[in-house]
Amino acid sequence: MLHSVPSGIPSDGGGNHRPHPQAGIAAMSLSTHLNSPIGKKLITGITGLGLTFFVLMHMIGNLAMFSGDDAYNEYAHFLASLGPLLYAVEVGLLLFFLAHAVNGVKIWFGKRKARPQGYAVYRSAGGPSKQSASSRSMIITGIILLVFLVFHLISFKFGPGGPGNADAAYVTVVDGVEMRDLAQLVREKFATSWYTFGYTAIMLLLIVHLRHGVWSALQSLGAMRPSISPIVHAIGGLLGLGIGIGFIVMPLALYFGMI
Repeated sequence: MLHSVPSGIPSDGGGNHRPHPQAGIAAMSLSTHLNSPIGKKLITGITGLGLTFFVLMHMIGNLAMFSGDDAYNEYAHFLASLGPLLYAVEVGLLLFFLAHAVNGVKIWFGKRKARPQGYAVYRSAGGPSKQSASSRSMIITGIILLVFLVFHLISFKFGPGGPGNADAAYVTVVDGVEMRDLAQLVREKFATSWYTFGYTAIMLLLIVHLRHGVWSALQSLGAMRPSISPIVHAIGGLLGLGIGIGFIVMPLALYFGMI
């Protein structure tokens, strides 16, 4: 029996179809583009905006503590009850964090390689570049925030009463439903000076990171015209400030006995 080969599909002569060379070329082209300076900035921008949305939602959730321990525990229990959906979101966030961190480091090394000799004196370039202390410290603040994230997860998500760390002392009942008493753990952590003010310092670095990060992400995505760049830069700064303050008020209120 003769085997016909569709036009344009290469064959090895025995009727077996070989992958079309165009598919390999397209894959190589995509890989090359993503590893280019523009591609790295694109990935950093997309993941950066996604992570900004996450920290905004996380900050809003933290404010539930002002409504009382039960409200905070119910909020945490609701998230935990999402099961597979929560795991999928967590995996997505992990990939976003890794992609954002890896490409951020690559961009930084690329700039260092292109200009190994630093300037003797830095001045804000203003205009399109928006070079500032925030932009020059992105790699430093980013690394510190990443290290803090690991420590934060160990302290809270995987702390007493968390996954793989069952502890009857951190279990409560709200409206007849047994759940983790995360509020108790939060109160214990922020009753100490070193944790409260250390956390506050890290959130100030988050403000610095977001101040430039939001503007840079939108610029990398080509989502703004030069004429509105100053406005977006200001919005990025206000958003970073708002998120940072939102994270800071709860720990300080707990430490000073206001809630």
